[in-house]
Amino acid sequence: MKIQNAFRAGLIGSLGVGLGIILMTAVQSLATVLTYIFIAMFLSLGLDPAVKWLETKKFPKWAAIATVVVGVLGVFVGVLFAIVPAMIDQMVSLWTHLPAEITQLRTQDWIAFLDKQFGDVVDINAVIAEIGKFFSDPANISKIAGGALAVGVGVANAISGTLIVVILTLYFTASLQLVKDTVYKFVPKSRRDNFIRMSEEITGGVGKYVVGQISLAVLNGFLAFLVLTLIGGKQALLFGFLAFLFALIPLVGTVLSWILVTSGQLLLAGPETALIICIYFLIYMQIEAYVLSPRIMNKAISIPGSIVVIAALAGGTLMGVLGALVAIPIAASIVLVVKQVVYPAQDQV
Repeated sequence: MKIQNAFRAGLIGSLGVGLGIILMTAVQSLATVLTYIFIAMFLSLGLDPAVKWLETKKFPKWAAIATVVVGVLGVFVGVLFAIVPAMIDQMVSLWTHLPAEITQLRTQDWIAFLDKQFGDVVDINAVIAEIGKFFSDPANISKIAGGALAVGVGVANAISGTLIVVILTLYFTASLQLVKDTVYKFVPKSRRDNFIRMSEEITGGVGKYVVGQISLAVLNGFLAFLVLTLIGGKQALLFGFLAFLFALIPLVGTVLSWILVTSGQLLLAGPETALIICIYFLIYMQIEAYVLSPRIMNKAISIPGSIVVIAALAGGTLMGVLGALVAIPIAASIVLVVKQVVYPAQDQV
């Protein structure tokens, strides 16, 4: 009997381990699909406040959802046809003229100044010459072309992935309340009201966070593009779009866009343009940190700054940029659950 029990326990344990391995393998294989679904759900929560706001304006439920869906599709199509072609042209132009721009660096006064100051440590002109020689070698150009092909495939995958995310986002937005109601039915009726209240507060906070973060990123990218256009910067649309993308990263995104745009303009447009855009970013970062971000984000989430930093770092380490984006609302949700569930339960002991 003991042998049979041991055999049964071992068999069940082995089946459990095997099932766990199969599930882990399946998750790894479906990582891209799950990422698309997760991003779409995250964005649909960001669109939900717009649906509810339209409902407060006497819009029927279906009309509010349809308005938001049409608006999102309009923005997506507008960006796709109005901005993407121009941005691709600027990318091609940058790629075509990059070797000449690098070669001309040796004639710049600021390069001569740096070489005079740090020439004993590193020969800047020699470094520039080697880079220019690299781009002048046809063999290296062939290698770069192969890399460009791989990048082109990656861009195509990114566009198709974006299209999938948009479609899923629209679907989740239309069926978000149905999904919520289905989840609520699994909670015992005695606890359902409290669970619904907490869930709505959490999803509402997440939605406002998404709207706030995207709003800040759009503002950062648009203003960077506008300033570059006014001061005669190079590839203004491309660098404005990059500023928008980097600004989606919590905490450090604007700093990274400042470094990227300033460095790019220093290379392409010269030190005067780079200095102006650098000063602009320094002013904008102060306004964003002390005026814009507190007013926008305090309405979405209310958690200590130290938890924000820890959550963003942990999320970025585990899942990259996506992890950093979602870590803060997840941390806010955990704090809310602790405040409204754990603390009251401890007070009753």
